[in-house]
Amino acid sequence: MELNWLLAPPLPETMPRQRVLYHRLREAVLSGRLAPGTLLPASRSLAASLRIARNTVLFAYEQLVAEGCLLADRQGTRVALLATPPVASSRSGDSSAVPLQLSSRAAAALQPEPARETAVLPFAPGTPDYGVFPFRSWRACLERAWRDAGWRQLGYAAHGGDPALRQALAGHLTTVRGLAVDAGQIVITSGTQAALDLCARLLGDHGDTVWAENPGYLAARVAFGLAGLRVHDVPVDSEGLAPGEGDWRGHPPRLIMITPSHQYPTGRVMSLPRRLALIERARQSGAWIIEDDYDSEFRRAGPAPPALFGLQPDAPVVYVGTFSKTLYPGLRLGYLVLPHAIAADFARATSQATRAGQGIEQRALADFIQRGYYTAHLRRMRTHYATRQTALRAALKAAFGATVELSGGEAGLHLVMWLPQAIRDTDVVARAEALGLGVRALGSYTRAPMTCNGLVLGYGNMDDRMLAEGVRRLVLAVRSQNFADEIPPMKNGPPAAANEPLE
Repeated sequence: MELNWLLAPPLPETMPRQRVLYHRLREAVLSGRLAPGTLLPASRSLAASLRIARNTVLFAYEQLVAEGCLLADRQGTRVALLATPPVASSRSGDSSAVPLQLSSRAAAALQPEPARETAVLPFAPGTPDYGVFPFRSWRACLERAWRDAGWRQLGYAAHGGDPALRQALAGHLTTVRGLAVDAGQIVITSGTQAALDLCARLLGDHGDTVWAENPGYLAARVAFGLAGLRVHDVPVDSEGLAPGEGDWRGHPPRLIMITPSHQYPTGRVMSLPRRLALIERARQSGAWIIEDDYDSEFRRAGPAPPALFGLQPDAPVVYVGTFSKTLYPGLRLGYLVLPHAIAADFARATSQATRAGQGIEQRALADFIQRGYYTAHLRRMRTHYATRQTALRAALKAAFGATVELSGGEAGLHLVMWLPQAIRDTDVVARAEALGLGVRALGSYTRAPMTCNGLVLGYGNMDDRMLAEGVRRLVLAVRSQNFADEIPPMKNGPPAAANEPLE
């Protein structure tokens, strides 16, 4: 039998020949190139034919026998009769093959979310300033966590998360956010998305209706859709989520998702009367409010509005928080604050539905909070981002005129620049991308029949030296002017702070 093609070029540069021979024999068996019952040459014969060591052939034969692709007996080594048809049949246009695809629920839940760049581009929303991150303090907390680590930190996290982190977080929320909570009400999650997924699965049943802000956070729609919930869009006005009687009667909710402290992406702040009214209607309707306290830590002027959680005793509110914006996204730690009535059951269900880890990081974060580093960092960044937003506002007004409409400046890391209807935000974003900018189209967060036309401009990752050049390029993108090909790409992200070097 002629088998020289088994080691014919091209050969992978880094793969040993025994692995190459194994993979090509396996592919030949699975594709049907070597038919069932085919007698293969003896190991010595094949080794001599291919001019390789016999052990190389023995390795391939023995591995394939162990996998059931080959059969070895006194008569020799033969190709096994596999239960599944050869892979080649589905690749040759066989119309009877079932196409590979996601479930219908998953396909319906996926949203055309704006592309996420691996590089941090200027004006990309939701990106903190990595250059002023307290590397030394965080590194010291990590080193202490590793030094004191035991088997508990190397295994799965305890129900609800590391007890030390839950206790530290309860103290922080009570002091800084005014939430009278204890550690037993807190469940640590792998970020906001994981928290929303848990709420969708544990607080709603398949087919229930969830209200989503329009425009709103697209990833939340994905979590709800994958859980089998029906998403109903509710418009947002100058005071936040604005449901009408038609929404309450025609689409009674089981879950209501809101970002009241700094609505994403418009930046609107929900008024106190509307917060109280929403709690009362949700209580009457048997609905849960999921309060994502997005960007409340970076309030520009005055204290943040009171959270819905705790406004009324035993209110049907679940509070969601994250460290992705206040520290860094890669930490992947967030949390839920739950009413006492469901906290213990929620924590137990969470531990059974998922297996939380990051024990070292959780213990380090607890230390970071307890030593006051977290509060000091928030205070520093609050001033830092307020100064940067003021500079961006001034630059935008100088470039586009004093009448340019800006919103969302009360808190957070982004502004919305509204555009006249004659200028489509999606067209501007396409031109801005060619100029190295990471702006987002406000319309991409909106669902029909509502329409919004504007630009979401993140300023968290832009230092003063980048801001002027970024606005200059934004002017070119908005005004659809021709720009020279020789314009160099903008730097991806600000430089590291001098006293906190990136390593």
